[in-house]
Amino acid sequence: MRAIITGASSGIGAALARELSRRGWSLALLARRGDLLEALAAELKTPAVALPCDVTDREAVREAARRGAEALGGPFDLAVANAGISVPTWATKFNVDDAERIIRVNVLGMFYLFDATVPAMIERGSGRFAGIASIAGLRGLPSASVYSASKAAMQSFLEASRVELAPRGVGVTIVNPGWVRTPIIEKYKGRVPFVMEAPEAARRIADGLERGAREVEFPLPMSMLMRTIRLVPNALYDVVLKPYAKRRIDPAKVRR
Repeated sequence: MRAIITGASSGIGAALARELSRRGWSLALLARRGDLLEALAAELKTPAVALPCDVTDREAVREAARRGAEALGGPFDLAVANAGISVPTWATKFNVDDAERIIRVNVLGMFYLFDATVPAMIERGSGRFAGIASIAGLRGLPSASVYSASKAAMQSFLEASRVELAPRGVGVTIVNPGWVRTPIIEKYKGRVPFVMEAPEAARRIADGLERGAREVEFPLPMSMLMRTIRLVPNALYDVVLKPYAKRRIDPAKVRR
């Protein structure tokens, strides 16, 4: 079994690589930070290849996927679009450069991996594509407006693709994590609720992928909260979420 994972140098991506390796998967690992990829590949017990790559570069992703399949001896059974960034965004001081970067990494990065892997899956009538979206995509969150939008875009694309690809033998899984202890949440000051450790998140994702789940969402309390909030009238939502527009951020820990 062969898998390709973007954003594999840290966080959920690295944890998922370790989990899938424990389950016998050979892995192609993509991320910008080649040194971390090399260290991770050397640590894994199954065949793994480190492929430094910027997921916002369409041709680079295609070439990395080609090289990964060649190195591992065949096409991918699983592709995981995990690369993602979260930069605080406020409508009151909108930064279009930050917004564009989020969309390029989170949404276009997924599209480029899809383009590089799914046609081969369709051709042979098997395979699975997964996108690591977020519970944040279920409704727009103040101070994370563009991040929420990017994850909602991922969810919509993957949902539609799931319906279209099923008759062709290709599965699609939407993964909606809540808070996971990774570098992406270091910027938030104060208490972060329902935090899950990355290895546990990776185990749940891998379980879902291997059983062919249409959707994997966790942790349950956060999932239930956000699913309930989706039903709240807009006027009440605006009042309840108003404090989050002033969420405290540590600028020194914002990663772009």
